[in-house]
Amino acid sequence: MKRVEGLGACPLGIGCWALGDAKMWGDQDEKAGVDAIHAALDAGIRFFDTAPAYGGGTSEEFLGRALAGRHEEAVIATKVSRADLAPRDLRRSCEASLRRLGTETIDLLQVHWPNWEVPLEATVEEFARLREEGKIRTFGVCNFGPKDLGDWLKEGGAQTTDQLSYSLLARGIEKEIVPLLLENAMGVIAYSPLLQGLLTGKFSSPEEVPPERARSRHFSGDRPMARHGEGGCEELTFATIDRLRKCADAYGMEMGAMSLAWLMQQPAVRIVLVGVRSRQQLERNREALSIRLDEEQIHELDEVTRPLLEAMGSEADIWGSPSRMR
Repeated sequence: MKRVEGLGACPLGIGCWALGDAKMWGDQDEKAGVDAIHAALDAGIRFFDTAPAYGGGTSEEFLGRALAGRHEEAVIATKVSRADLAPRDLRRSCEASLRRLGTETIDLLQVHWPNWEVPLEATVEEFARLREEGKIRTFGVCNFGPKDLGDWLKEGGAQTTDQLSYSLLARGIEKEIVPLLLENAMGVIAYSPLLQGLLTGKFSSPEEVPPERARSRHFSGDRPMARHGEGGCEELTFATIDRLRKCADAYGMEMGAMSLAWLMQQPAVRIVLVGVRSRQQLERNREALSIRLDEEQIHELDEVTRPLLEAMGSEADIWGSPSRMR
Protein backbone atom coordinates (compact mmCIF):
# COMPACT_ATOMS: atom_id res chain seq x y z
CA MET A 1 0.00 0.00 0.00
CA LYS A 2 1.17 3.51 -0.76
CA ARG A 3 2.45 5.72 2.01
CA VAL A 4 -0.06 8.52 2.36
CA GLU A 5 0.59 10.05 5.76
CA GLY A 6 3.87 11.48 4.51
CA LEU A 7 2.18 12.43 1.21
CA GLY A 8 5.24 11.22 -0.66
CA ALA A 9 8.90 11.99 -0.01
CA CYS A 10 9.10 14.89 -2.47
CA PRO A 11 7.87 18.27 -1.15
CA LEU A 12 6.80 19.36 -4.63
CA GLY A 13 3.35 18.36 -5.88
CA ILE A 14 1.35 19.01 -9.02
CA GLY A 15 -1.78 21.12 -8.90
CA CYS A 16 -4.00 19.99 -11.76
CA TRP A 17 -6.51 22.84 -12.04
CA ALA A 18 -4.74 24.32 -15.06
CA LEU A 19 -4.73 20.96 -16.85
CA GLY A 20 -8.48 20.64 -17.09
CA ASP A 21 -10.18 24.03 -16.89
CA ALA A 22 -9.98 25.68 -20.30
CA LYS A 23 -12.34 28.48 -19.27
CA MET A 24 -9.96 29.66 -16.58
CA TRP A 25 -6.57 28.72 -18.02
CA GLY A 26 -7.07 28.30 -21.77
CA ASP A 27 -7.01 25.15 -23.89
CA GLN A 28 -4.57 22.47 -22.81
CA ASP A 29 -2.53 20.42 -25.25
CA GLU A 30 -3.39 16.97 -23.89
CA LYS A 31 -0.18 15.34 -25.12
CA ALA A 32 1.93 18.06 -23.48
CA GLY A 33 -0.04 17.77 -20.22
CA VAL A 34 0.23 13.98 -20.07
CA ASP A 35 3.94 14.24 -20.89
CA ALA A 36 4.39 16.68 -17.99
CA ILE A 37 2.66 14.33 -15.55
CA HIS A 38 4.74 11.37 -16.70
CA ALA A 39 7.91 13.48 -16.41
CA ALA A 40 6.89 14.42 -12.86
CA LEU A 41 6.47 10.75 -11.92
CA ASP A 42 9.81 9.90 -13.51
CA ALA A 43 11.43 12.68 -11.44
CA GLY A 44 10.04 11.31 -8.19
CA ILE A 45 7.14 13.75 -7.81
CA ARG A 46 4.22 11.70 -6.53
CA PHE A 47 1.52 14.08 -5.27
CA PHE A 48 -1.26 15.22 -7.64
CA ASP A 49 -4.08 17.48 -6.49
CA THR A 50 -7.36 18.12 -8.29
CA ALA A 51 -11.04 18.81 -7.53
CA PRO A 52 -14.52 18.29 -9.03
CA ALA A 53 -14.81 22.09 -9.20
CA TYR A 54 -11.91 22.35 -11.62
CA GLY A 55 -13.63 22.47 -14.98
CA GLY A 56 -16.68 20.66 -13.62
CA GLY A 57 -14.72 17.41 -13.30
CA THR A 58 -12.59 17.75 -16.44
CA SER A 59 -9.41 18.12 -14.38
CA GLU A 60 -10.09 14.83 -12.60
CA GLU A 61 -10.81 13.15 -15.93
CA PHE A 62 -7.59 14.50 -17.42
CA LEU A 63 -5.55 13.29 -14.46
CA GLY A 64 -7.23 9.89 -14.62
CA ARG A 65 -6.29 9.49 -18.28
CA ALA A 66 -2.75 10.74 -17.68
CA LEU A 67 -2.17 8.25 -14.85
CA ALA A 68 -3.55 5.26 -16.76
CA GLY A 69 -1.26 2.34 -15.96
CA ARG A 70 0.65 4.40 -13.37
CA HIS A 71 -1.92 5.02 -10.64
CA GLU A 72 0.10 3.04 -8.09
CA GLU A 73 3.01 5.45 -8.48
CA ALA A 74 0.89 8.46 -7.56
CA VAL A 75 -0.63 9.93 -4.42
CA ILE A 76 -3.97 11.33 -5.63
CA ALA A 77 -5.74 14.09 -3.76
CA THR A 78 -9.12 15.52 -4.68
CA LYS A 79 -11.88 17.39 -2.91
CA VAL A 80 -15.54 17.62 -1.98
CA SER A 81 -17.28 20.92 -2.61
CA ARG A 82 -18.90 22.86 0.21
CA ALA A 83 -22.32 22.06 -1.29
CA ASP A 84 -21.66 18.30 -0.95
CA LEU A 85 -20.74 17.91 2.73
CA ALA A 86 -23.97 16.29 3.90
CA PRO A 87 -23.28 12.52 4.20
CA ARG A 88 -25.30 11.36 1.17
CA ASP A 89 -23.90 14.12 -1.03
CA LEU A 90 -20.34 13.51 0.18
CA ARG A 91 -20.59 9.84 -0.74
CA ARG A 92 -22.04 10.64 -4.15
CA SER A 93 -19.25 13.18 -4.81
CA CYS A 94 -16.55 10.74 -3.73
CA GLU A 95 -17.88 7.97 -5.96
CA ALA A 96 -18.13 10.33 -8.94
CA SER A 97 -14.52 11.40 -8.37
CA LEU A 98 -13.42 7.76 -8.24
CA ARG A 99 -15.05 7.16 -11.63
CA ARG A 100 -13.51 10.25 -13.22
CA LEU A 101 -10.07 9.45 -11.83
CA GLY A 102 -10.30 5.82 -12.92
CA THR A 103 -9.15 4.50 -9.56
CA GLU A 104 -10.57 2.41 -6.70
CA THR A 105 -9.14 4.53 -3.88
CA ILE A 106 -8.53 8.25 -3.38
CA ASP A 107 -5.44 8.79 -1.26
CA LEU A 108 -6.51 12.12 0.26
CA LEU A 109 -10.07 13.44 0.08
CA GLN A 110 -10.40 17.04 1.24
CA VAL A 111 -13.19 19.45 2.16
CA HIS A 112 -12.72 22.18 -0.48
CA TRP A 113 -14.28 25.02 1.56
CA PRO A 114 -16.11 24.89 4.90
CA ASN A 115 -19.91 24.88 4.96
CA TRP A 116 -21.30 26.29 8.18
CA GLU A 117 -24.81 25.03 7.40
CA VAL A 118 -23.87 21.33 7.55
CA PRO A 119 -23.04 19.75 10.95
CA LEU A 120 -19.33 18.99 10.91
CA GLU A 121 -19.84 15.86 13.01
CA ALA A 122 -21.91 14.23 10.25
CA THR A 123 -19.31 15.12 7.63
CA VAL A 124 -16.46 13.64 9.67
CA GLU A 125 -18.43 10.45 10.33
CA GLU A 126 -19.08 9.94 6.62
CA PHE A 127 -15.41 10.49 5.81
CA ALA A 128 -14.56 7.82 8.38
CA ARG A 129 -17.04 5.39 6.78
CA LEU A 130 -15.54 5.98 3.33
CA ARG A 131 -12.11 5.26 4.79
CA GLU A 132 -13.31 2.05 6.43
CA GLU A 133 -14.75 0.94 3.07
CA GLY A 134 -11.41 1.55 1.34
CA LYS A 135 -12.73 4.29 -0.94
CA ILE A 136 -10.31 6.79 0.58
CA ARG A 137 -7.07 6.34 2.49
CA THR A 138 -7.32 9.48 4.57
CA PHE A 139 -9.07 12.84 4.59
CA GLY A 140 -8.30 16.46 5.32
CA VAL A 141 -9.42 20.03 4.72
CA CYS A 142 -8.74 23.07 2.59
CA ASN A 143 -9.23 26.74 3.45
CA PHE A 144 -10.02 26.13 7.13
CA GLY A 145 -9.29 29.10 9.39
CA PRO A 146 -8.47 28.76 13.10
CA LYS A 147 -12.07 28.38 14.32
CA ASP A 148 -13.08 25.84 11.68
CA LEU A 149 -9.83 23.96 12.18
CA GLY A 150 -10.46 23.84 15.91
CA ASP A 151 -13.99 22.54 15.32
CA TRP A 152 -12.65 19.93 12.89
CA LEU A 153 -10.24 18.59 15.47
CA LYS A 154 -12.89 18.67 18.19
CA GLU A 155 -15.17 16.49 16.05
CA GLY A 156 -12.41 13.96 15.43
CA GLY A 157 -11.39 15.08 11.95
CA ALA A 158 -8.21 13.52 10.61
CA GLN A 159 -5.03 15.30 11.71
CA THR A 160 -3.49 15.44 8.26
CA THR A 161 -3.36 18.69 6.29
CA ASP A 162 -5.02 22.02 5.63
CA GLN A 163 -4.59 23.16 2.03
CA LEU A 164 -4.13 26.93 2.02
CA SER A 165 -2.94 29.78 -0.15
CA TYR A 166 0.62 30.48 0.97
CA SER A 167 3.48 32.32 -0.67
CA LEU A 168 5.98 35.10 -0.09
CA LEU A 169 3.21 37.50 -1.12
CA ALA A 170 0.46 35.86 0.98
CA ARG A 171 1.68 35.01 4.46
CA GLY A 172 -1.49 35.62 6.48
CA ILE A 173 -1.76 32.00 7.61
CA GLU A 174 1.40 32.39 9.69
CA LYS A 175 -0.35 34.50 12.32
CA GLU A 176 -3.03 32.11 13.63
CA ILE A 177 -3.39 28.98 11.47
CA VAL A 178 0.20 27.73 11.26
CA PRO A 179 0.69 27.68 15.07
CA LEU A 180 -2.50 25.62 15.45
CA LEU A 181 -1.41 23.18 12.75
CA LEU A 182 2.03 22.70 14.29
CA GLU A 183 0.50 22.23 17.73
CA ASN A 184 -1.60 19.36 16.32
CA ALA A 185 1.11 17.77 14.17
CA MET A 186 -0.67 18.83 10.99
CA GLY A 187 0.81 20.34 7.86
CA VAL A 188 0.10 22.78 5.06
CA ILE A 189 -0.43 21.89 1.43
CA ALA A 190 0.42 25.23 -0.15
CA TYR A 191 -1.48 26.35 -3.23
CA SER A 192 -0.84 29.45 -5.35
CA PRO A 193 2.84 29.40 -4.25
CA LEU A 194 3.74 31.80 -7.06
CA LEU A 195 0.47 33.73 -6.70
CA GLN A 196 -0.70 32.87 -10.21
CA GLY A 197 2.53 33.97 -11.88
CA LEU A 198 3.30 37.16 -9.95
CA LEU A 199 6.36 35.59 -8.32
CA THR A 200 7.79 34.41 -11.64
CA GLY A 201 8.44 38.03 -12.58
CA LYS A 202 6.39 37.83 -15.77
CA PHE A 203 4.38 40.94 -14.82
CA SER A 204 6.18 44.20 -14.08
CA SER A 205 3.13 46.29 -13.19
CA PRO A 206 -0.50 45.78 -12.08
CA GLU A 207 -1.72 46.89 -15.50
CA GLU A 208 -0.03 43.90 -17.17
CA VAL A 209 -1.90 41.33 -15.06
CA PRO A 210 -4.94 39.84 -16.86
CA PRO A 211 -8.32 40.08 -15.07
CA GLU A 212 -8.52 36.38 -14.15
CA ARG A 213 -5.20 36.69 -12.28
CA ALA A 214 -5.97 40.03 -10.64
CA ARG A 215 -8.74 38.77 -8.36
CA SER A 216 -6.89 38.58 -5.05
CA ARG A 217 -6.94 41.17 -2.31
CA HIS A 218 -3.55 42.37 -3.54
CA PHE A 219 -5.46 44.13 -6.33
CA SER A 220 -8.15 46.79 -6.28
CA GLY A 221 -11.70 45.58 -5.73
CA ASP A 222 -12.62 47.62 -8.81
CA ARG A 223 -10.93 45.04 -11.03
CA PRO A 224 -13.50 43.30 -13.30
CA MET A 225 -13.22 39.80 -11.75
CA ALA A 226 -12.54 40.83 -8.14
CA ARG A 227 -15.22 40.09 -5.55
CA HIS A 228 -13.59 41.41 -2.38
CA GLY A 229 -14.49 45.10 -2.63
CA GLU A 230 -11.28 46.28 -0.92
CA GLY A 231 -8.80 48.94 -1.99
CA GLY A 232 -6.01 46.45 -2.58
CA CYS A 233 -2.25 46.82 -2.13
CA GLU A 234 -1.15 47.13 -5.74
CA GLU A 235 1.72 49.60 -5.24
CA LEU A 236 3.11 47.73 -2.23
CA THR A 237 2.69 44.34 -3.92
CA PHE A 238 4.74 45.35 -6.96
CA ALA A 239 7.32 47.18 -4.86
CA THR A 240 7.71 43.91 -2.92
CA ILE A 241 8.03 41.90 -6.13
CA ASP A 242 10.75 44.30 -7.31
CA ARG A 243 12.67 43.83 -4.07
CA LEU A 244 12.29 40.05 -4.32
CA ARG A 245 13.62 40.17 -7.86
CA LYS A 246 16.72 41.99 -6.59
CA CYS A 247 17.17 39.37 -3.87
CA ALA A 248 16.97 36.57 -6.42
CA ASP A 249 19.54 38.28 -8.63
CA ALA A 250 21.88 38.71 -5.67
CA TYR A 251 21.48 35.02 -4.76
CA GLY A 252 22.00 33.91 -8.37
CA MET A 253 18.54 32.34 -8.56
CA GLU A 254 15.38 32.62 -10.60
CA MET A 255 12.76 34.47 -8.55
CA GLY A 256 10.18 31.70 -9.00
CA ALA A 257 12.57 28.96 -7.89
CA MET A 258 13.69 31.09 -4.93
CA SER A 259 10.05 31.63 -3.91
CA LEU A 260 9.26 27.91 -4.05
CA ALA A 261 12.42 27.05 -2.13
CA TRP A 262 11.50 29.54 0.62
CA LEU A 263 8.08 27.92 0.92
CA MET A 264 9.45 24.38 1.09
CA GLN A 265 11.63 25.45 4.03
CA GLN A 266 8.71 26.75 6.11
CA PRO A 267 8.15 24.52 9.17
CA ALA A 268 4.48 23.65 8.59
CA VAL A 269 4.68 23.02 4.85
CA ARG A 270 4.37 19.42 3.64
CA ILE A 271 3.63 19.89 -0.06
CA VAL A 272 4.00 22.87 -2.41
CA LEU A 273 1.62 22.62 -5.36
CA VAL A 274 2.79 23.92 -8.73
CA GLY A 275 0.79 23.98 -11.93
CA VAL A 276 2.38 22.40 -14.98
CA ARG A 277 1.02 22.43 -18.50
CA SER A 278 4.22 21.21 -20.17
CA ARG A 279 7.48 19.42 -19.44
CA GLN A 280 9.33 22.74 -19.77
CA GLN A 281 7.23 24.33 -17.03
CA LEU A 282 7.84 21.32 -14.81
CA GLU A 283 11.59 21.62 -15.27
CA ARG A 284 11.53 25.31 -14.29
CA ASN A 285 9.66 24.50 -11.09
CA ARG A 286 11.91 21.55 -10.28
CA GLU A 287 14.87 23.90 -9.95
CA ALA A 288 13.58 24.79 -6.49
CA LEU A 289 14.33 21.26 -5.25
CA SER A 290 18.06 21.91 -5.63
CA ILE A 291 17.99 25.19 -3.64
CA ARG A 292 18.64 25.47 0.07
CA LEU A 293 18.35 29.02 1.38
CA ASP A 294 20.59 29.91 4.31
CA GLU A 295 19.39 31.63 7.50
CA GLU A 296 20.49 35.06 6.33
CA GLN A 297 18.56 34.70 3.08
CA ILE A 298 15.45 33.44 4.90
CA HIS A 299 15.67 36.45 7.22
CA GLU A 300 16.07 38.88 4.32
CA LEU A 301 13.06 37.48 2.47
CA ASP A 302 11.04 37.70 5.67
CA GLU A 303 11.96 41.36 6.07
CA VAL A 304 11.29 42.19 2.43
CA THR A 305 7.77 40.74 2.52
CA ARG A 306 6.78 41.74 6.07
CA PRO A 307 5.32 45.16 5.14
CA LEU A 308 2.92 43.45 2.73
CA LEU A 309 2.07 40.84 5.37
CA GLU A 310 1.23 43.56 7.86
CA ALA A 311 -0.80 45.51 5.30
CA MET A 312 -2.90 42.45 4.37
CA GLY A 313 -3.24 41.16 7.92
CA SER A 314 -4.05 37.70 9.24
CA GLU A 315 -7.01 37.08 6.91
CA ALA A 316 -6.06 33.86 5.15
CA ASP A 317 -8.67 34.10 2.38
CA ILE A 318 -6.88 36.23 -0.20
CA TRP A 319 -9.83 36.16 -2.57
CA GLY A 320 -12.90 37.51 -0.86
CA SER A 321 -14.61 39.77 1.61
CA PRO A 322 -16.58 38.69 3.46
CA SER A 323 -14.29 35.73 3.86
CA ARG A 324 -15.34 32.14 3.33
CA MET A 325 -12.90 31.28 6.13
CA ARG A 326 -13.10 31.84 9.86
